Amino acid sequence: MTIVNELDSTCGISDEELTLRFKESIRIDNEIRRIKGLPVAGYDDETQRAYLEYPDGRREYIGE
Repeated sequence: MTIVNELDSTCGISDEELTLRFKESIRIDNEIRRIKGLPVAGYDDETQRAYLEYPDGRREYIGE
């Protein structure tokens, strides 16, 4: 069962479509940051810590 809220009914965009668009916008932003040489924020599920990943592949964990 798909639940439609007021915003979806006025814009015609489903929650799933909005989620896909959001994920794609983050992917594009991360690509742009890598091209510009800026770090990209990430989260390591294994160590459960946030990090900054630089274009050269180096990871700098937050709080070190």
